[in-house]
Amino acid sequence: MPVVRRLVTTALTLAGGLLAAVPALAQEHRPGGEANLILPDLNSAQFLGVGGHTLLLVGLLVSGLGLLFGLTIYQQLKGMPVHRSMREVSELIYETCQAYLQQQGRFLMILWLFIGAIVLLYFGRLAHTIDPITGADVYGFPPAKVAMILLFSLVGMGGSYGVAWFGIRVNTFANSRTAFAALEGKPYPCYAIPLKAGMSIGMALISVELLLMLVILLFVPHDYAGPCFIGFAIGESLGAAALRIAGGIFTKIADIGSDLMKIVFKIKEDDARNPGVIADCVGDNAGDSVGPSADGFETYGVTGVALITFIMLAVREPLVQVQLLVWIFMMRIIMVIASGLSYFINEAMAKARYGNAPKMNFEHPLTSLVMITSGVSVVLTYITSYLLIPTIGGDASLWWKLASIITCGTLAGAIIPELVKVFTSVDSSHVREVVSSSEEGGASLNILSGLVAGNFSAYWLGLTIVFLMGVGSFISAHGLEALMVAPSVFAFGLVAFGFLGMGPVTIAVDSYGPVTDNAQSVFELSTIETVPGIGAEIKKDFGFTPDFERAKQFLEENDGAGNTFKATAKPVLIGTAVVGAATMIFSIVMVLTEGLRPELVARLSILHPPFLLGLITGGSIIYWFTGASMQAVTTGAYRAVEFIKANINLDSGAEKASVEDSRKVVAICTKYAQMGMFNIFLGVFFGTLAFAFYEPFFFIGYLVSIALFGLYQAIFMANAGGAWDNAKKIVETELKAKGTPLHDATVVGDTVGDPFKDTSSVAMNPVIKFTTLFGLLAVELAVSMKGDDYAHTPITMAMTVVFLLVSMYFVHRSFYGMRISKKA
Repeated sequence: MPVVRRLVTTALTLAGGLLAAVPALAQEHRPGGEANLILPDLNSAQFLGVGGHTLLLVGLLVSGLGLLFGLTIYQQLKGMPVHRSMREVSELIYETCQAYLQQQGRFLMILWLFIGAIVLLYFGRLAHTIDPITGADVYGFPPAKVAMILLFSLVGMGGSYGVAWFGIRVNTFANSRTAFAALEGKPYPCYAIPLKAGMSIGMALISVELLLMLVILLFVPHDYAGPCFIGFAIGESLGAAALRIAGGIFTKIADIGSDLMKIVFKIKEDDARNPGVIADCVGDNAGDSVGPSADGFETYGVTGVALITFIMLAVREPLVQVQLLVWIFMMRIIMVIASGLSYFINEAMAKARYGNAPKMNFEHPLTSLVMITSGVSVVLTYITSYLLIPTIGGDASLWWKLASIITCGTLAGAIIPELVKVFTSVDSSHVREVVSSSEEGGASLNILSGLVAGNFSAYWLGLTIVFLMGVGSFISAHGLEALMVAPSVFAFGLVAFGFLGMGPVTIAVDSYGPVTDNAQSVFELSTIETVPGIGAEIKKDFGFTPDFERAKQFLEENDGAGNTFKATAKPVLIGTAVVGAATMIFSIVMVLTEGLRPELVARLSILHPPFLLGLITGGSIIYWFTGASMQAVTTGAYRAVEFIKANINLDSGAEKASVEDSRKVVAICTKYAQMGMFNIFLGVFFGTLAFAFYEPFFFIGYLVSIALFGLYQAIFMANAGGAWDNAKKIVETELKAKGTPLHDATVVGDTVGDPFKDTSSVAMNPVIKFTTLFGLLAVELAVSMKGDDYAHTPITMAMTVVFLLVSMYFVHRSFYGMRISKKA
């Protein structure tokens, strides 16, 4: 892409010019922020008779065991029986996913150059520290320290990318094994295999994240660790944002392109003659596996970095800092254990109840897993807190208060999925209403009823999050104020931390969906029913007689459960982003108000016009982002439909579409996914720089605004999309009305909901966190180059204008450069 090459050159040229130009501008500013975060000696506090550093070494062992758990299940899935016809399909999906991820990896490195340029500029030239020996002002870190920060930003991005790759490999093993296991005519394997795959991804993902953060905490020099945590978090946030956005665009281009053929040609779901189906399967992994895996990895890490930063900036006593740091990391370790233990308990119960059952409700054991994990996590939270911090800051009551605040988040992780099911489950009154309205009103009333479900869900979920945050804030006001400034902000961070208390299980139930979706497709694409002598072959080679009709019924019903639980994980992740963003924004507030000086804190008010203007501006970005991501889907889907309609072969007797045609559809999806991601990322990147340079308190208002607008926009869109999706599923599985006008209406509703739930809404989470984290650097870069009282210099004013114009160019390009033209 010539545009990419030009922009890379521009970014490097700009960074080089600024490196040479700004040293003199940085001479009047005081130190602050993450540049001066020096972690204390963790062995300065004792826990159960051992030093904190020594105790946390246990985390390395737990991380290793978690990885072993994930890899063991990986091997089990790989070794499960599967017919060659199904294995060939799943391997084709994986090979195509590989090509997509390799292309995304190269693209990520290009995007990283933009981030690397800012990191190099700020930490290499402008970061202000004090020489501990001479007391002299020092601008810029030593080259070795800057190199380490850049390295950890690459490690963070590589972590997001690596777990995404692991996720698609596990899921493409599981999809064909699930499809084959369904042939036995029992529902339990259809549930057990996707969940096993999800737990493999969840445990591996969280264990890798925990391991990397422990390495920074325990083995990186104390004066390097703070900036390295920031670099690590920015890198993983970049990886997650890019993979989420591109994956969300890709999957919905493919999904819409494939689904519309059911209306145009009256063909069945996942018809093997449709060249869009393979692309749809790749999209299920690119959007619903790659994206959530990278997103979960980043969410877990960024929330931890936000809390670490808060503790170092807001807690007064070094001893208390150590106690809180060790306690938080030990809670993370315990929660990995809680998730693994709960999985085994739940599986024993599920197998005893459903192992030989002829029918089952696939949602029930998934719900019980979430509830058991929540209960175990809460109990272990209180026990661990009592043992590790029986007294903190001289107060013997804070252990249960801190545990109670985390419990608010843990309960949110269980309550929110149940509320989401009220609006998206196949048993939901809202989803039934979508079906009822479609019977007489067609696609029009179908869409309106889905919008109703999404809007109502935003009300109830929003109030739930507010209530639990309020409880955490109330508890924090009774004792924590003696240890730190802004205890409520710390409470919000702990609530976000608690959201992730069931991290492996949250990832597992989210990953369940793409496996069940793919399993149904693999069954159809394998055309196993038409293989000569297939019944006798399976009986001979695998020891059972296949039941094709029951298998198809179970796979379709299980796909509905997968849709529901994909929907339940989305508000948990977006809620974590918003609640955690409050903690990270506090870091910026501490820097800009020079430790909460009252005359500067007064600027965080609607009476300070720039702050109010920032609050208004954030909403515009959220709505632009929503439109830009959906425009990329619209144009890409148009091109995919155009190609499929011209190349689908329904009359020649062919049983399957050619692999070549399927790959061409994948290429169309990839092209528009990358174009859309590129426009969106650079629009956000340069917009963040422009707003940070304009006025620092404007920028804080902007960050608060995108978090709040993003929360409700994401919840609304995710649950409206979930309602439309499962309304279609009811028509297909319960009413058996495929090919009817009612089915056509629900397919239209589902295609509208596709980019709602799987493109725009899910990408809000990493975009909010990336903007906040990158904003931490951007605003300090801007402040370092400004005059007294954050007054503009000619160069900062010019940079503000240039950054804003570049951002607006990409905003303009995200529509006008992505419009449907008659000439491709």
